[in-house]
Amino acid sequence: MSTTLRSNTTTEARALGIADWIALILMIVGAINWGLVGAFGFDLVAALFGEMSMASRIVYVLVGLAGLYGLSMPMRLAPRVH
Repeated sequence: MSTTLRSNTTTEARALGIADWIALILMIVGAINWGLVGAFGFDLVAALFGEMSMASRIVYVLVGLAGLYGLSMPMRLAPRVH
């Protein structure tokens, strides 16, 4: 019985922090943008901010950084087993 109790109490779920949510939103924006580029040849970021304008370049860099940050999310958010 103690092993069942132990296995139930040694895992803990973690919530997303603000940085995780920002990264997730940016990754979704990037995925939608790439989907539009691939399917229709339409770059939404360029349409909104201008082709290779400073604003669009910032968006592209932020999406790229969010993707790199997202690589660590599964390891940080997985339940810990003690």
